[in-house]
Amino acid sequence: MSLRKGLFIMRHIKISQRSFVRRSFQLSRKRNNQHILVKKLYTLPSFTAMALWGLKKIKGENETIITTKEVLIAKADALYDQEQYQEIYKFLINYKDSGDVEIIWRLCRAMYKMSKNANEIDGKKLIFEACHLILDAIKIKEDHWVAHKWASILLNSKTLYEGMKAQIKESYNIKKHMLRAIELNPKEPTLMYMLGSWCYQIADLTWYQRKIASVIFAEPPSSSFEEALKYFENAEEIEPNFYSQNLLMLGKTHLKLNNKEKALKYLKMTVDYPAKNDDDRNAKQEAQKLLKNF
Repeated sequence: MSLRKGLFIMRHIKISQRSFVRRSFQLSRKRNNQHILVKKLYTLPSFTAMALWGLKKIKGENETIITTKEVLIAKADALYDQEQYQEIYKFLINYKDSGDVEIIWRLCRAMYKMSKNANEIDGKKLIFEACHLILDAIKIKEDHWVAHKWASILLNSKTLYEGMKAQIKESYNIKKHMLRAIELNPKEPTLMYMLGSWCYQIADLTWYQRKIASVIFAEPPSSSFEEALKYFENAEEIEPNFYSQNLLMLGKTHLKLNNKEKALKYLKMTVDYPAKNDDDRNAKQEAQKLLKNF
């Protein structure tokens, strides 16, 4: 396992999948109505010139009244569906000190996605700043499940720049945020997938990584492929075929447990999954490589 890959498969998690975005962060009926206005809103002056939340309102075609905050959220989510992460960053960065968690986690999400295509220095800067912002957001609103979810993702990404010891040292903290997110939203399948990935990577640690863990912790983190499988299966029970990477991990985990028939089933499902983004394409390619070894 390379240093850059670290402990967790989450480095490969691309949350950009449109179906996932629509499911996880589905707007309310009011916001869906607002979303219709987004195209028109693109032509408005800079959002920094607009009033603070609730003080400035815009009336749409259907007499829908929306606030500046709601416009920002609608625009950010629409641009995220289009993978326009830099555009999201350009206007949300002006609100990083707003104290509004709904704005902050969307900014952090965009920064995370931007880091994937940035150089080493810029990527590190984006991840470290996003990690700081999301942890501050949790202090503002501790019971926000999406903030905890992104805290776990960003903490993991941060440790990838800090080395293996940092990855192991932060492993409990990363899991803590996952578990808190699940406690707040137990029916979100991607959280189950993330926790399953954590268990898988802990179970798959090499001997020298376990030795490092035993030095850092009196009681090192532990898990098993059986536990990982439980979470991947739970995710599928909540929403079947919701994510290509979950199907891939089901196949890989069954391989680890020598359940070849089930592994074959899920790897074939991964290959047949409609490829809508890099996540799906990467999952498909890995599944194809594994199938060649059967």
